Amino acid sequence: MANSGVQLLGFGLSLVGIIGLIVGTVLPQWKMSAYVGDSIITAVATYQGLWMSCAFQSTGQLQCKIYDSVLQLDSDLQATRALMIVGIIVSISGLGVSCLGMKCTTCGAEDKVRKSRTAVTGGIILLVGALCAVVACSWFAHNVIRAFYNPFTPVNTKFEFGAAIFIAWGGSFLDVLGGAMLTASCTRSKQVSKYPKSNCARTASSSSNKEYV
Repeated sequence: MANSGVQLLGFGLSLVGIIGLIVGTVLPQWKMSAYVGDSIITAVATYQGLWMSCAFQSTGQLQCKIYDSVLQLDSDLQATRALMIVGIIVSISGLGVSCLGMKCTTCGAEDKVRKSRTAVTGGIILLVGALCAVVACSWFAHNVIRAFYNPFTPVNTKFEFGAAIFIAWGGSFLDVLGGAMLTASCTRSKQVSKYPKSNCARTASSSSNKEYV
C-alpha cells in the first residue's frame, strides 16, 4: 500500500508538471521589457516568448504577432523551443508507461515484478523529459541575464524574466519530483533459496520413522 501511494503521488505531480510545461511553453511572457534607466515611464510593455511577441499598451490593448519564419530566429531560441517540445513529448510518454506499471491499474497484474519495473521505467523517462525542460529554461534564463548585464545592450531593449519561464521551471521540477517517486517505488523481488525447506523436512521425518521401526 505504501508503494501504491507513492506511485499515485508521483503520477499526480508528474501530471501537474506536464500541464505546467505545456502552459509555460505556449505563453508569450518568457521575457518582458525591463524598466531601467530612463525607460521607467513607458506606455508600452513588450513581451517575448517562444512562439510570438506581444505589446501591451497602457490603454489595455494587447497586440501579439507570431514569428513569421523559424529561420529568422536566433539559434538559442530555436534550441529552447526544440528542448521544450522534446521534454513535453518525452514526459507524456513516460507518464503513459508509468501508468501501465502502477499497482492501481490492471494491465499486467499477473507479474508484479515486471509491472513494478515498468513503473520504474516510466519514472526514468519522466526524469529525462524533465531534464530537457530544465536545461531549456536555464539556457533561456542565462541568455536573458547575459544580455541584461551587457554594457553594449541599449537600455530600451533590456529584458527580464517573465511569468511563463517560472511556470515552466515549476512544471519541470514537479516532473522531476514525480519521476523520482515513481523510480523509487520499485518492489524488490524476494530471493529464493536453492535448497527448499520442504525436501529437508521430508528427509528428516523419514529418517526418524525408520529409527522407531
